[in-house]
Amino acid sequence: MRLKAAEVENYKLINDTGRFRVDDLTCLVGKNEAGKTAVLRALHRLKPDDPDESDFDVETEYPRKDLFDYKPRHDTNPDVVVTTWWELSDPEADWITSRFGAGALTGREVTVTRGYENVNRWAVPVDEAAAVQHLIDSSGLDAADIDVLRAATNTADLTAQAVALPDSTRKDAFTSALADLLGDKTILQVVRVHLSKEMPTFVYYANYHALPGQMSLEQFVHLESENRMGWPEKIFKALLSLVGPSAQDISATQTYEALKADLEAIGLRLSAEIFEYWSQNRDLEVEFTFDIGRPGDPAPFNSGYVFRTRIRSRRHGVSVSFDERSTGFVWFFSFLVWFSQMQREHGDKLILLLDEPGLSLHGTAQADLLRYIKEKLVTRYQVLYTTHSPFMVDASDLLSVRTVEDMSDGDTVLGTKVGDDVLSTDAETLFPLRAALGYDITQTMFIGENCLLVEGPSDLLDLKWASTELQEKGRTSLDRRWTITPCGGIKKVGSFLSLFGGHGLHVAVLTDYAQGDKATVRSLREDGLLREGHVLTADMFVDGQDEADIEDMIGRGLYKTIVNAAYNLDVAQQLPRVSPADAPIRIVKEVEDHFKLLPPDVPEFDHFTPAEYLISNRAQFDADPDLGAALDRFEELFQTLNGFLD
Repeated sequence: MRLKAAEVENYKLINDTGRFRVDDLTCLVGKNEAGKTAVLRALHRLKPDDPDESDFDVETEYPRKDLFDYKPRHDTNPDVVVTTWWELSDPEADWITSRFGAGALTGREVTVTRGYENVNRWAVPVDEAAAVQHLIDSSGLDAADIDVLRAATNTADLTAQAVALPDSTRKDAFTSALADLLGDKTILQVVRVHLSKEMPTFVYYANYHALPGQMSLEQFVHLESENRMGWPEKIFKALLSLVGPSAQDISATQTYEALKADLEAIGLRLSAEIFEYWSQNRDLEVEFTFDIGRPGDPAPFNSGYVFRTRIRSRRHGVSVSFDERSTGFVWFFSFLVWFSQMQREHGDKLILLLDEPGLSLHGTAQADLLRYIKEKLVTRYQVLYTTHSPFMVDASDLLSVRTVEDMSDGDTVLGTKVGDDVLSTDAETLFPLRAALGYDITQTMFIGENCLLVEGPSDLLDLKWASTELQEKGRTSLDRRWTITPCGGIKKVGSFLSLFGGHGLHVAVLTDYAQGDKATVRSLREDGLLREGHVLTADMFVDGQDEADIEDMIGRGLYKTIVNAAYNLDVAQQLPRVSPADAPIRIVKEVEDHFKLLPPDVPEFDHFTPAEYLISNRAQFDADPDLGAALDRFEELFQTLNGFLD
């Protein structure tokens, strides 16, 4: 059975969420107190991993504002809380049709509800009359007996009429088979019982569920025997089940080495699993020990056997109690322990309800957790989780997001609503989505896996122009795998790499090279932020100049022609194609000096205007005598850059 949709009503602050779609991965996004946890809690009651958590309580959970009106009708007409819509799998459909015929199953959608009467109600698309006729047709009875049974349209009629048939061997075989198949149930009841076993178990796990760093075995045994275990004891019991022996067995153990081997084995297995996705610190390992409590320790850890979980840092050579590690690591590890126990108890028939998972994790660790959920959990189970963190929202899969809002219509309180449409009008609800989408756009639109950093947008346009010209001439252009990204100047490259230099990001830099830039370029080449040889400067591709801008790669004469056209300078104002002997070595500096002498009504020179004009009017410069040399220089640059990708 696969959960397709759900609706929660009459529960805590929820009047009616409305029906919302459930996917393999469903992310409930909303601000604090919006009702996200209530939605998960209501779903959990349908078939919880802990049977003690299956009942809805009228006094504490019915919406308080309506409780007075509801109580008088509770006993006779209890309200529904959760309604779910499921799709039958092929094996489940085959189970029904193999017993009751293809005509018995009229659809694949099953509805299951649960409310304050605390009984699951099923609506299954089974045609009982068609199922009865199938049983009659496959009964093996004589034609006369079959004709008698044809009048039966339900299970009770079929059973009664079969018993009333004349005694015969075939009758005995049929009534015996009927009893084995149905027992004292109707056809619909038999189907419901089977499907209730097939329904996945809902596993609820919250941010505050954590494994304790130490546990008194004597106290644990006492709480377990009185059925008073809290979450620390439950997760500790789950940890013990991974090892094998019970707390009583450990207390009475006479085989230290065998138990120690089991403890080390499970510690290594859990460490390997968590550190596959825990990128914050990979120099950690988990250790389990048990020994006698010391008199100076706080009670109840000062006597009897005490089981301790510790985290050892291989980098620093020390270990600390599990309780002293970061809360994010504690949550991640505790969840793995608990989930391993749920897998053993319930197999693959699970739906995971994760309430604010990784709330205390760093942003990158939350991304690790989301990757773990998608790679390890969603491939086998449906997962619903709540969050208000942008790092727990997959911007590439916004269709999996459901907004959760506590809404009002004027003075009327509508309560929690869950929306399939992520385009909510509430800014606070949308904040995680906007932040996640903005971060993703930054990463994907402006930053690629292979990122070529340039100083400004004019450099980007100049490179695009040259690459297009070369490509049209069948020569080497810039490989499309490079994403050209302006970063605002050579001095901002370091900051850019710190912000966006994530794992696997391949960065090269192309920058101008002038007197004020030389120290920065030298530092960039020496500090190890970039791969060897990945800091390129314009002077490397302009012969005879020890200082150069990307504009110098275009060539002096061609660039002056572009500037004259871009600013629509009249003949008297135009830059001469041949520079005077005392002209600055960099063409941009010569142009800047020239513009200082022009009348005030001439726009101020900037790098972008000529670059924009060039890429918009490429054909205008096809016959320029400097074009060939310019393309030679850019081709050499592109060959160098493309070589970094090989």
